[in-house]
Amino acid sequence: MKQKSQLIIAGEEVEEDRLTDSMLRPKTLNEFVGQKKLKESLLISIKAAKERGEPIDHLLFSGAPGLGKTSLSYIIAREEGVNIKVTSGPALQRVADLAAILTNLEKNDILFIDEIHRLNRIIEEALYPVMEEFGLDLILGKGPGAKILRLNLSSFTLIGATTRPSLLSSPLRDRFGFFYQLNYYNLQEIEEIVKRSAYLLNIEIENEATKEIAIRARFTPRVANRFLKRVRDFAQVKKRKIDKDLVDEALSMFEIDNKGLTETDRRVLKMIIEKFNGGPVGLKNLSVTLNEDIFSLEDIYEPYLLQIGFLERTPRGRKATKEAYKYLGYEKGLF
Repeated sequence: MKQKSQLIIAGEEVEEDRLTDSMLRPKTLNEFVGQKKLKESLLISIKAAKERGEPIDHLLFSGAPGLGKTSLSYIIAREEGVNIKVTSGPALQRVADLAAILTNLEKNDILFIDEIHRLNRIIEEALYPVMEEFGLDLILGKGPGAKILRLNLSSFTLIGATTRPSLLSSPLRDRFGFFYQLNYYNLQEIEEIVKRSAYLLNIEIENEATKEIAIRARFTPRVANRFLKRVRDFAQVKKRKIDKDLVDEALSMFEIDNKGLTETDRRVLKMIIEKFNGGPVGLKNLSVTLNEDIFSLEDIYEPYLLQIGFLERTPRGRKATKEAYKYLGYEKGLF
């Protein structure tokens, strides 16, 4: 079972996110905070495609969970005035599944495939003629008598989202017209997102409290919104205003410290420092020693520790930095 702190900082969307995403999700590129250069490029591509009456070229969004890949896909559909169909790589198991979605797309519609790196080989190969020629080849029958039936499809845009672009095959990756990398947000952008979400959720919050949430939100909008909702619930039950002290109390319940570190983040750093003399240590070794899933370490904890300069990647493994030693209160002589 996941720890409560892991559930709240994990970037992947969960059921509670879906309940409020429709309210908090920005509707236009102007409302979307951050990713400035990406937005400028998208605006030009969308305008040009609309003027030609054509679908925008196929897009591939890459980035950590919770940075806005799905939100941007909905925004593009709204800006173009078309429909969007949403699915995921694991959900597409058979070509028939893909055909059912594609044949219901109208001209210039958008098909969004989340976790596109998890498509199976059969579906991926079926997508090649779909992306290039808007044609889906179906094999009827078996053996020497098998025939290929081509379904002609309406022109559309495929938007893929991935957290692991390295797992995409070159043939699939090369068929996308644009590749966009979403970056982590800065503190000012996260503050702006928290303020906007508080307004939409009708939450009264002091400026210092907003900043405190932003500081701990791991540079990720989805995490910031989760923190805001936890703080709102805490304030409601305690019948208190949302100020800096209340934020500290509320997030402390989830073992989130004033740097945004969870108990597992601290365990990772302490293990590297105490058992492996500061590193380097391989991720597999660290996973076994901590009894933590290697993918959780790599996808949830490591990215933030790297971002704040507490962890360093080397050819031989991970190392704790001087900043990590200092933050955890170790004596300089141990470094």
